[in-house]
Amino acid sequence: MGSPTSIIVVIGAGSIGQSIARRVSAGKHVLLADVREENARSAATTLSNAGFDVSVATVDVSSRGSVHALVGTATALGDVVGVIHAAGVSPTQASPESILKVDLYGTATVLEEFGNIIGRGGAGVVIGSMSGHRLSALTSEQNRLLATTAADELLALPMLQPDQVKDPLHAYQISKRANSLRVMAEAVRWGKRGARLNIISPGIVITPLAMEELNGPRGPGYRRMMESSAVGRAGTPDEIGNLGAFLMGSDGAFVTGSDFLIDGGVTAAHWFGDLSLR
Repeated sequence: MGSPTSIIVVIGAGSIGQSIARRVSAGKHVLLADVREENARSAATTLSNAGFDVSVATVDVSSRGSVHALVGTATALGDVVGVIHAAGVSPTQASPESILKVDLYGTATVLEEFGNIIGRGGAGVVIGSMSGHRLSALTSEQNRLLATTAADELLALPMLQPDQVKDPLHAYQISKRANSLRVMAEAVRWGKRGARLNIISPGIVITPLAMEELNGPRGPGYRRMMESSAVGRAGTPDEIGNLGAFLMGSDGAFVTGSDFLIDGGVTAAHWFGDLSLR
């Protein structure tokens, strides 16, 4: 019998997840999962037409059972050697409660479930956001709780209750900060299986989700961020894909538990430049 098939799991069928998958999945099988089956099938057709071996699944990352079922689907196909977690909702799309459930709890659940089965030599990448870097510093105890509390207990933390997280932007920022902390903690556990885990925090990258934000109530603020940044423009999915490929490949073999901010200088301008409120 031949060697087991190597599986790359992509959660979230958007352009960033696809961009990374294109760079790391040649000769492997891609399991493309999304909460909407039509999104997964559309992306799968694009990748299949480009020569990749692809199958699709549906997953709701806010459901432990759904994520666990996806793990079962993946392991039935072969050995999981890569996980690209790019699912999430934005402040324009959802309520604070939904953002915390999908972006914060959902990410923690994905990392727990796939951390139980990731293969030796494997790697994972989470797509976070520069928003996590715009939140003011938390206490060391808050950092510890967000990083290490069991996923199914996270949403009960006092700091995440409605009287503490009152608007979608705050929910999004704290979710993305939690994602970064969670990746650092989970990288320790993944490392015991011989696997690596990192997070990428993109700035404004032209995707359908970003276009919703640009055309929504926060649009003027988004345009000001781009204009005030050192680079002076939005990013492209391929630029995120290049970084993702580095982190998941042999060139990134010494990198784990790290958060990579790639935003054209927006966060620098926020803290120390023209976007600073100081």
